Amino acid sequence: MSTPERFMLTAPAMLEREVKKSIFLAQAAPVATPAAAMEFIASVSDPDATHNCWAYLIGQTYRSDDAGEPGGTAGRPILQVIEGQGFDRTVVVVTRWFGGTKLGAGGLVRAYGGTAAECLRVAPRVPIVEMAGLSFGCGFSEHALLRARLEAMDCQIMAEEFGAEGVDLRITVPAAREAEVRARITDITRGQAIIRAIEEADAPGVGE
Repeated sequence: MSTPERFMLTAPAMLEREVKKSIFLAQAAPVATPAAAMEFIASVSDPDATHNCWAYLIGQTYRSDDAGEPGGTAGRPILQVIEGQGFDRTVVVVTRWFGGTKLGAGGLVRAYGGTAAECLRVAPRVPIVEMAGLSFGCGFSEHALLRARLEAMDCQIMAEEFGAEGVDLRITVPAAREAEVRARITDITRGQAIIRAIEEADAPGVGE
């Protein structure tokens, strides 16, 4: 079974709508760490608003906050929208200015979740491409050809160290092409390269 495609935002996004005289404003942004998510939440929350509800999802880490609304009616619906639309490394804040009409639990879920969903639907995005990290060495005579072949296979050269006997490289590779890349390195170096896996990474939009 293939892994569902994941996305991240390429820029902050905003959407406002009115629900039974209450104004709901969703603001979303790409974030790399929980600390960055909390900074964004603090920066866009309006202290004069009735509620500033939020959620973020970064890999396996997530949090949500109903911010004074009844439990489960705001933060969790926002988080479910982030997950449901396939976003990662994403924070969404939905601010409400109360308009005088109570919405009830179901109405709040639809208002917060719906505002967040519409904001993310129109937000600029890019696929997250799973990457694998590799390190290996090659001779000087092979270096230029290797670089050209690797770049043509959507690899990224992360580091190069020139020594007395050759060049040590660290690269990131689209995970789906790792076996192909390993075979190409082995072929060009005539089996001399010792290829080691290094810490995996994700890279947005590689090969798109």
